[in-house]
Amino acid sequence: MKNITLSADEDLIERARAVARAQRRTLNAAFREWLQQFAQGQADARGFDTLMGQLHHVDAGGRFSRDQLNER
Repeated sequence: MKNITLSADEDLIERARAVARAQRRTLNAAFREWLQQFAQGQADARGFDTLMGQLHHVDAGGRFSRDQLNER
């Protein structure tokens, strides 16, 4: 695991530590979780773009009204 150094307002850090304590985890653990989600968001966006590119041939058959879309 690699260490990094971050800078933030002291009050913000203390409030974040209090939230982490209330969740029974460390600020490091909370940050690692956030970092994972942050990095995954980019991958999810690329995956969506790839999927849409693969589905370029799909045709829904035209435009539909709101009533048509809500029919069951």
